Amino acid sequence: MADSWLVVGLGNPGPTYAGHRHNVGFMVVDELARRRSVRFAAPRGMRAEVAETRLGPPGAESPRLVLVKPRTFMNDSGAAVVKLAAFHKIAPDRIVAVHDELDIDFGQLRVKFAGGDNGHNGLKSMRRSLDTGDFYRVRFGVGRPPGRQDPADFLLSNFPAGARTDLEIEVGRAADAVESLLTVGLERTQNTFNS
Repeated sequence: MADSWLVVGLGNPGPTYAGHRHNVGFMVVDELARRRSVRFAAPRGMRAEVAETRLGPPGAESPRLVLVKPRTFMNDSGAAVVKLAAFHKIAPDRIVAVHDELDIDFGQLRVKFAGGDNGHNGLKSMRRSLDTGDFYRVRFGVGRPPGRQDPADFLLSNFPAGARTDLEIEVGRAADAVESLLTVGLERTQNTFNS
């Protein structure tokens, strides 16, 4: 369907991982669902939690939005994405992956189309399963770990308690960036949000 978008939050399922830096993708799609008062459900055989809504106000003829949180772990996210994309007949160039990015400081976003995976296992899995990297990305900066901390340990740890307010603001801004991308396009969104 030409008027449908698949917005995939990348993360790991379950309460153990909920507040981790690696789960900001889930946080952003949760915010998009909250704004539209829709709940996630786990359709049989889809290996993901899914919430369907419209991009515009209720009753308006606007693009359909399929919000996705894979129930696979990060390294196998593509299996859920490819299955949902096929089910909803959504091409890769109508998919948006929202994910953490070590190479961008916390408080910064980058919106882009296509590219590599930059070592991100969720993107790597999506590229492998979709057989292309030609999808949109909303890259949420989490910054580099301090000192000699292992990047994997850093990503699989919670944001500090003192950053909660800033985190809420940045999650909201990333949700705004997704909405902007789907309504006004890539170039205008990059001009507004890329820092």
